[in-house]
Amino acid sequence: MERFTAVIFFLLVSCICRISGQTCEGSCGEQFDSCSCHSTCTSLKNCCTDYKEYCVEVFPYSGSMFGGTDFIVLDASFNKSSEILCRFNSNIDTVGYVDENSRGHCISPLLYETGWVPLHISSDNGTTFSRVGAWLSVHTGKLDAQFKATLVNSTKWQYYGTPAVGGFLEMTWNTSLVRAERVNIEVWGYRETGKPYTDIWLGEWHYLYSLAKDQLNNGSFSFLPKPAENGFSSWELGSLRISPSTNPDGIWNVQAAWSEDHALAWHLEERFRQNSTVWALEKCLAWDQLENQLPNFLSEIIDCPCTLAQARADTGRFHTDYGCDIEKGSVCTYHPGSVHCVRAIQASPTYGAGQQCCYDSTGAQVLTADSIGGSTPDRAHDWGSPPFQKPPRVPGQSHWVYDVLSFYYCCLWSDNCHYYFKHRPSSDCRRYQPPSSAVVFGDPHFITFDGVSYSFNGNGEYTLMTSTKKRLTIQGRTEPVNATIKATKLTAVAMRESPSDVIEVRLVSGHNGLEVLQNQKTLSFAEQSWMDLHGVFVFSPTSTNVTVMFPSGAGVEVRLREGTMTTTVLLPEEFKNSTLGLLGKMNGDAKDDLVSNGELVRNLTNPEEVFSFGASWAISNQSALFTYDSEHLLNTYYHAPRHDHSFIPVFSVPESPDDPLANQTHEICTGEGAQYCRYDILVGRSPRMGNATKVSFQSHISLVGDLKQVISCGWLSPPNNGKKEGTTYLQGAKVQLSCDDGYTLKGSAERLCQENGRWSGEDTNCVVPSNLAGIVAGSVIGAVALIVIITTIILHSRKQRRRAARLGEVVTSEAF
Repeated sequence: MERFTAVIFFLLVSCICRISGQTCEGSCGEQFDSCSCHSTCTSLKNCCTDYKEYCVEVFPYSGSMFGGTDFIVLDASFNKSSEILCRFNSNIDTVGYVDENSRGHCISPLLYETGWVPLHISSDNGTTFSRVGAWLSVHTGKLDAQFKATLVNSTKWQYYGTPAVGGFLEMTWNTSLVRAERVNIEVWGYRETGKPYTDIWLGEWHYLYSLAKDQLNNGSFSFLPKPAENGFSSWELGSLRISPSTNPDGIWNVQAAWSEDHALAWHLEERFRQNSTVWALEKCLAWDQLENQLPNFLSEIIDCPCTLAQARADTGRFHTDYGCDIEKGSVCTYHPGSVHCVRAIQASPTYGAGQQCCYDSTGAQVLTADSIGGSTPDRAHDWGSPPFQKPPRVPGQSHWVYDVLSFYYCCLWSDNCHYYFKHRPSSDCRRYQPPSSAVVFGDPHFITFDGVSYSFNGNGEYTLMTSTKKRLTIQGRTEPVNATIKATKLTAVAMRESPSDVIEVRLVSGHNGLEVLQNQKTLSFAEQSWMDLHGVFVFSPTSTNVTVMFPSGAGVEVRLREGTMTTTVLLPEEFKNSTLGLLGKMNGDAKDDLVSNGELVRNLTNPEEVFSFGASWAISNQSALFTYDSEHLLNTYYHAPRHDHSFIPVFSVPESPDDPLANQTHEICTGEGAQYCRYDILVGRSPRMGNATKVSFQSHISLVGDLKQVISCGWLSPPNNGKKEGTTYLQGAKVQLSCDDGYTLKGSAERLCQENGRWSGEDTNCVVPSNLAGIVAGSVIGAVALIVIITTIILHSRKQRRRAARLGEVVTSEAF
């Protein structure tokens, strides 16, 4: 009865809303005169009555791109007669249901993309889709292990059928992922068909067969593999799906748990098991021939950073490869000898290709010319790329088809890596240009891209950096440390690289965490730390750590330290001579950094002049990227001047031996950058803030050092019939060269990588030993011997002819 009353009440409210023209049905994101359907309405407390009914949230909000996740539609009203249909991306429908608590559920579908997907929900079996939300599709490699089936001893699965690898295979899963007492274990395969780089190039998932049916859903299954029948062994890539046994075989888009995609070695034809090396070589040679016919993508991918330090610091363009992570024990299955790998974040523009860079324990890049564990480029970026859907941009699977299976053929299942590395050679770092960095930290202090440091304690919203050329704008908001202290700190940054989503990172209430907003809507990172958004990626592994990455290669790092935000901006070389704002002109010239409206700050030691410069970069309502979702923000910033002219900060640090914080200041604030630390303690009245400022300053100095340009001389090959010692090719590195037994070294035995990027010495060759005198003497003796032999033969022949003539004369005389 209570549920019935609630439904009647909701219908009455909806009717009233419709009559007044203020319903959120079909109007999510809009604002009316008396109420709002915009995402900010919750905090502003002005939502239309039916906002949560039609602008829905779901839980969980994310799941595998393979689909099968059961999620709840929160706060919406359903009844037992509701026939729920969930539409994803406007073209994929799945059947939902209403549970015993009258909550609506949807099942996520198999998708060929990652990121937020539009969701529309119908409760009348598709007649109308009145409820609107979104679903986050996640790359299987980035999905937490608890949300997928686990292949126990995955190496055994991948090598099954090769010499000495056999026996039972086992998989496990969380039983809560499949709402059924009994389940089927299905094999699904993936392949790509059609001519590459044409409109008919397509990827497809396909149900192949079931390994088992009507199994108890106890979270575990083991089996003894055998070659697949009916031609299914030709499918070499796929995944296992656990789904309710009440479903027909191979039915799409039902609740299920999936394993990660993997090479289906365990079901390949008998011929593979009889001689996996020969089978794999044939596949490797066929792949080699295919690659010879495909376009060369290597010229359009970014070069690798020269060192591990550079690779980990260049967060705008490179991100940790989850298959080889130094933070997780360096389990580098495909890159033995490496301790850490990164991937280029952005796929190449034309071919959707990727770059992977791996490094050893010394921090040097590992090259495939020296090691099987070296860096390799990818014809298809592992993480896919917009607009997704079709090869080579299908996340994960396109990469498997063109870059991973071929590695199995040529390197893991046979010893023919030279074919693979011919098409996937490591790029060295000779063309790599590290980004420039700038930072805002503390109360707040600034270090520009060209290294100019100053403090600006304005109260308002300002342009930190803008580039018309690259269409990137980054804005910062400051507010007083507290009501009595005449100093400010950074509390929010907002950014956009047009036409991307607007991303805002701001301090939460209490200043103990960071909040991320996408187009004024709060994003939750409770389930996923990485999000593919429109024209931007966001990574937030903790509530105090956010990194934003744009297609241009620009990166913005926001870190929370002791209640203050430290914001670091990294810009690649392409931004040179195109930036303005509080972070200066990025052109390598520190003398012209602080400029506004054509006016240059002449005296950096004059705090009033610097303050006027900072105030001139206040933004306008028209250019503001920030979210104003509280009365405080509306009154303080939106309905007021963006720079508070009435707020005059303390410009100089008060030095008094009687100050109770003097001793702590002396202990904490030492070394380079101590003046910023002293200001934040003695003016900001917080030793913790001062210490955080010191850490932020030191971190930036360390970052600048890590990103310092490194000279590379490029890979140096060993001589034919010889070898080399040394696989580092950076300035100062030495490589020793020697020859095999029976050969002599010609050229330099040691070569040094010089400051000009060239190797010292001469090219090295190994040649057969040369003994000219012996050869000449031997030739002369041989010639003389030959002459003697020929002369002897001629003289002997003539003597024989004379004897024969004399004998003939005697016979004739007797006859007469």
